[in-house]
Amino acid sequence: MSLLSFFEWLADSPWSVDLHESQYAYSIIESVHVWAMSVFFGLAVMFDLRLLDWTFRGVPVSEFNRRVLPWTITAFVIMVISGTLLFYAIPLRSYQNIFFRTKMLLLLLAGLNVWFFHARVYPRVANWDVAAAPPRAAKIAGAASLALWIAIVVCGRMIAYNWFDCDRQPQSALINFLTSCEATGTGP
Repeated sequence: MSLLSFFEWLADSPWSVDLHESQYAYSIIESVHVWAMSVFFGLAVMFDLRLLDWTFRGVPVSEFNRRVLPWTITAFVIMVISGTLLFYAIPLRSYQNIFFRTKMLLLLLAGLNVWFFHARVYPRVANWDVAAAPPRAAKIAGAASLALWIAIVVCGRMIAYNWFDCDRQPQSALINFLTSCEATGTGP
């Protein structure tokens, strides 16, 4: 079974159809997703700006992290759960959406950035916590995080306004390839 076939099957499953066609569930889940994303994004931006030494300079990074991280993790978990439910409601359209695919790739890169920061840079926070400025590696991780999360939010918002839906043919062969669309005609 191909991925396309799997997502077609998933889109036709009773739970997916019920969730998508529900009068209230989809909008409530989407609202929870946006709320959680707002909290997560706001906290992540504050932490990234601290790593860049642009704000909260008088607060040690370890103290800032201790206070913000539990809220950031909670918002992230809620965001992932609600995002998974949103995907489950429209799996085929999401799978074939170039912005959704880009968002997933950017999420992977953001996860790698977080892993790198916590595995390589943050363990030595005691050495630079009270320094005049965070080390270059922390600033790079903060800048990368800031750029990635801004791009993730933009891609997430663009999912609803996909100009490249598979039912809008003809499209270029590249777009059809990137979205796994099966063109019924030839692209421009």
